Amino acid sequence: MAAGTVMVEEDLFGSLRKQSDPEKLEKQAKAVAEREASCSAKAEERLKYLLDDNSTLPISVSSIQLIGASHTRRSFLDKLFTPLLSCNRDAPYTLSTALHEIGILSDKLSRFGIFQPEISTFLDRSNLGPVSSPLTHIDIYLKARERGRLSLKTGTDLGNAEGSAYGNLTWRNIFGGAESLNLNASAGTRTRSAYQATFDSPLFSDPDQQLSLNVLASSTHKPWASHEEVLKEICAKYSWASNYGTRHQLGYTGAWRQITSLAAEASPTLRCEAGDSTKSSITHTIVKDNRDNHLLPTRGYYLKILSEIAGWGPLQGDVAFWKSEIESTGALLLPVPGKMSDIGITLTGGLRAGLLYPLPVGFGKEAIRTRINDRFQLGGPTDVRGFKLSGLGPQDGEDSVGGDVYAAASTNLLFPLPRAGKDSPLRLQVFANAGRLLALSESASKDGLDQKNVCRDVRDTLGELGNGLPSIAAGVGMVYAHPVARFELNFSLPLVARKGEKGRKGLQFGVGINFL
Repeated sequence: MAAGTVMVEEDLFGSLRKQSDPEKLEKQAKAVAEREASCSAKAEERLKYLLDDNSTLPISVSSIQLIGASHTRRSFLDKLFTPLLSCNRDAPYTLSTALHEIGILSDKLSRFGIFQPEISTFLDRSNLGPVSSPLTHIDIYLKARERGRLSLKTGTDLGNAEGSAYGNLTWRNIFGGAESLNLNASAGTRTRSAYQATFDSPLFSDPDQQLSLNVLASSTHKPWASHEEVLKEICAKYSWASNYGTRHQLGYTGAWRQITSLAAEASPTLRCEAGDSTKSSITHTIVKDNRDNHLLPTRGYYLKILSEIAGWGPLQGDVAFWKSEIESTGALLLPVPGKMSDIGITLTGGLRAGLLYPLPVGFGKEAIRTRINDRFQLGGPTDVRGFKLSGLGPQDGEDSVGGDVYAAASTNLLFPLPRAGKDSPLRLQVFANAGRLLALSESASKDGLDQKNVCRDVRDTLGELGNGLPSIAAGVGMVYAHPVARFELNFSLPLVARKGEKGRKGLQFGVGINFL
């Protein structure tokens, strides 16, 4: 009897062990997943057939409701929902046009940044429409989950040739209209300290129209020019998007800057510019970006145009200038003879140029010379590789004092690594880049900076920009496109450099978002 009991127990445990066999469990799980995928595909196919078959069905949208938006104002949502109701339209919907409009509405809600990514849509027959109506009356229900209203984040950043640690506090949907307050504090290797508060609010319940108010206080070490810059700044910006995917931003900036903590070996130019300055300016920025990947593009282009006017007319301040800068990059896949599909070889090119034009302060007649705070700097691992950070352009001793006119260009050939494949974010890079940075001609110093002399200075400097070869460097390296930033490790060789410019032969490491 006891022996029989033991055999039964052994058979039971053996059966359990067989049932828990990892291979069998894996096969069962795979079979279940395949059945679920098959059922889902069939359901999608039936739904697609149903929608296609009824795409021209005339319908009327009676109501739209958002479920799960407990902290969002109804008045804010009504500006989105009311124009879509059939009572506010001249012509009835078809089912396909209604679904298209609902998709646009769902995308707008997602872009406010206050809801979780997945927003579900449900349609139901409405009881509000008249029975005799030839239209099918429907109610639309959108289901969303609001993101947490408060979030605190700490971490480290690498980019623009510096590392930093930061703390960030975000308060979302403050008044129920997708407003947000962002408080940020950071300390780094170059930016010794930075404290920033930004308030953002969409206008007219439109995610493409934003009003932003920003306050910043920072202290930044600038080793290429032997000083530290203390900055206190307020900004007000209005941004909007055009129908062609172009983004615009119009803003006002008021800033107090101080050049301080000069090194013992600081140049006479830096010593003359040390102290305080105030800037009052209006800026306009245009951005067009249709690249498939902003860090490692394979097709498309990026264009940014920045214009700034400071100190002129009613703006006042103690600096006055017109500043214009353009940045453009493009990418395309190169076909390989004998290969039907692309293998991931990409040619990219970039161009940057800028002009700083001196103006009179207020309504005066005499222009004033530009200051190092506002001049362009060029050179480094994220623009003209093969040169030290701010290593191009006018120098005074060991200090890079910046320039008023510049142009830079780069061409890069990127290859996927043999074992990594074209879908890997890792690439081998071969590049050549060039640039030139100039200060305005000094001819006007003899006769004063009236507008005639300034115009002549600018014309002469632009002519000098194309006189002779620019500073050139070439090299090879590795590129890694992390979701947060792009990392480059290059071996660079300066080929052409002017007297005083600081080339960098050998390895150069760069981290950033915008590379030339």
